Amino acid sequence: MKLHTIIVNFRTSGMTIESAEAALAAMEGVPGGITIVDNDSGDGSLARMAQEAARRGWPADRVAIVDSGRNGGFGAGNNFALRRGLPGGGRADLVYLLNSDALPHPDAIRALIDWLAAHPQAGIACSRLQGEDGVLHPTAFRFPSAASEFEGACRSGPVTRLLRNRIVPMPQPVQSGPVGWSAGASMMIRQEVLDRIGLFDETFFLYFEETDLCLRAAAAGWQTHYVLESLVTHIGSVSTGMKDWERVPDYWYASRHHYFRKHHGTRGATAATAAHLAGGALWRLRCLLQRRPTGIPPDHLRRLAAHALMRKPKGISA
Repeated sequence: MKLHTIIVNFRTSGMTIESAEAALAAMEGVPGGITIVDNDSGDGSLARMAQEAARRGWPADRVAIVDSGRNGGFGAGNNFALRRGLPGGGRADLVYLLNSDALPHPDAIRALIDWLAAHPQAGIACSRLQGEDGVLHPTAFRFPSAASEFEGACRSGPVTRLLRNRIVPMPQPVQSGPVGWSAGASMMIRQEVLDRIGLFDETFFLYFEETDLCLRAAAAGWQTHYVLESLVTHIGSVSTGMKDWERVPDYWYASRHHYFRKHHGTRGATAATAAHLAGGALWRLRCLLQRRPTGIPPDHLRRLAAHALMRKPKGISA
């Protein structure tokens, strides 16, 4: 079973090299290789990574560092490597997507390989992610819906209890097994799944692309599994700066709207946006009455509605 590990870099060259180093150690004895894709960082990342790979003595048939020529987003960067194939040539049986800010533990990759070998119904297997502090990240999810949009925006205890089975973040799994979807920071996919459903939808620049991929796999009869035995330390949001967002970027709104329109149609996308706006309005009213901050950007609901009304929302790639 040949494994193709793919790491997409955007202006995080130092961390990308450390991620690749950890992946190489975890791939000991596993046939295949690693492709590092630079998404047109424009900051010298490509040259620095090539120099560092040479300094560490990484063979070219084991690790390839390539330039995608554009910053098309996470899915486009991975697709570039998938179309290119293994560093030493040939075709992989399994594809492992690893974020540039994620460090697989020594047995993390082997655990995913073994899990897929033992569970033929699983087409995608994802790791348990933890922060540098050892705290687990919530990365087991249900698929988004109008109900989950209302619940998430409303933030009301009675609503949450009523819609508990529609909430997108699932309770932290206590055993490995099926989920709706999981984070693409450490995700292993059977090549035959991609052969059947296609690669990433490059309309998504960032966010919702792995949700879309898992939903397409589910529609084709493949399950996504969350594997506790595969542990990865994930620093999180280094390339995107999401932790420090004061204003939600256009591409998040665009990806969200494209996801709902693609899988639920125009009416479904409209219903999801209306549910979010209604829940958000109730939350803002509650905060106003209680004289406390909402904790969300003041223009969030307006921009959500504006993107939903655009024929081609800003942030959608060509």
